[in-house]
Amino acid sequence: VQLQASGGGLVQAGGSLRLSCAASASLFRGSAITWYRQAPGKQREFIATIGASANTNYADSVKDRFTISRDYAKNTAYLQMNSLNPDDTADYYCNMRPPWGNFWGQGTQVTVSS
Repeated sequence: VQLQASGGGLVQAGGSLRLSCAASASLFRGSAITWYRQAPGKQREFIATIGASANTNYADSVKDRFTISRDYAKNTAYLQMNSLNPDDTADYYCNMRPPWGNFWGQGTQVTVSS
């Protein structure tokens, strides 16, 4: 498995979750990591990305609530999600696109109850 996402669950509105995306060492270094989400009946949407040099970019819908980071010692990227609301309910996916391929994690489900 090249990418493995985890950390989803059920949380009340206003709560927090931290998602993890573990990658193989060969894949993790030198490539950006991007989080997407897909809610039921909706298209997959961009959430956040972090480059190899830790530069970040966020969708407006999550800016100031979500924080993306990466730990080179653990070959893992994280998505810290705060102030969650029911609109954040979705399956969350991590993605890496090195020059030799396009890799997706299996998705982790986040459900935010009101």
